Formats: sequence, C-alpha cells, structure tokens
Amino acid sequence: MMTTEPIKTKTGEILFIAVFFIFSAFLLSQLGEQAKFNPKGKFFAQPAVWPGIGVFGMTLFGGLHLLTRYKHRIGGTLGELTTWLRALEFVGWFMVYVYAVPLIGYLPCTIVFTVALAIRMGYRSGKMLFWAGFAGLTIVVVFKTLLKVKIPGAASYEYLPDALRNFMIVYF
Repeated sequence: MMTTEPIKTKTGEILFIAVFFIFSAFLLSQLGEQAKFNPKGKFFAQPAVWPGIGVFGMTLFGGLHLLTRYKHRIGGTLGELTTWLRALEFVGWFMVYVYAVPLIGYLPCTIVFTVALAIRMGYRSGKMLFWAGFAGLTIVVVFKTLLKVKIPGAASYEYLPDALRNFMIVYF
C-alpha cells in the first residue's frame, strides 16, 4: 500500500514560483503584440508558434507548480520576500555612487563609498577601514591607469589649480 507524504517546500520557493508565474503570464499576454500569425502561412512556420508554445508551457507549468505548492505558510513567504528586498539597498548605494562620481570625482567618491560600505557591513576597526579605503584607491588606480578606462572629470575638479586638475582628470 502506498502512502503519500506531504510535499515539503523550501524557504522562498513559493515566492520564486509566484514571480515566475506572473512573469510568464505577462509574457503570454504580450505575445500577440510581439509575434504575429500570418493566416496564409503554414502553422508550424509561423513566427509566433514556437515562442507561443514555450511561453504557454512556462505559464501552464508555472501555474500548476504554484497550485501544488500553495499550502506553504504565507508568513514564511513574506519573510523570504523581505530578505530578498533587502538586497535592493545595495542597488540604492550603487545609484548614489553613480550620481556622485560626476560631482565629487572618481577617486574621492570611490574611497568614501568603499569606507562607507565597510561601515555599513559592520567593520568598525581602524585597520579594516584603512584597508577599505586602500581597496578604493587600488580600484581607481587599476581602472584609470592599467585598464585605461575613460571616466570623465568631476565638477569639483574645476576648482583645482590647472596642473593638479589635469593630473586628477587623467590619472584619478
């Protein structure tokens, strides 16, 4: 006699399945706009047939998977969602960095952000903050001198004396 055991879900599985299902349903809703059927052509030669089969399959099997796993606790899913969303904080840090570089300059901005991120991650000792700043300096030197990455000079460089301004724009 066979016994059926309940399906065990892993943390975040329901959330991942739900996001996948919503995304595939969105793709399915857009399929008519992106790939057209030609009434005079052969069915399997239509541009929309194979993408349609793939997206329909994604939506169907994603929905079935979601239905089979729906017994998972909602609280666990919401907790997992907040853990995933916490990663967006670093997207915010990056966007601030991107907007700050043209104003402050690549060298000072990189050093400030590496030290600030080290503090944010819990490193408080002077030794660790020194190494974070040193890592920022190394990143700038490698990108500007060794890799020759062209990064425009900052607005703050305009206030430097001519010789120092040119040096900062070329090398830092």
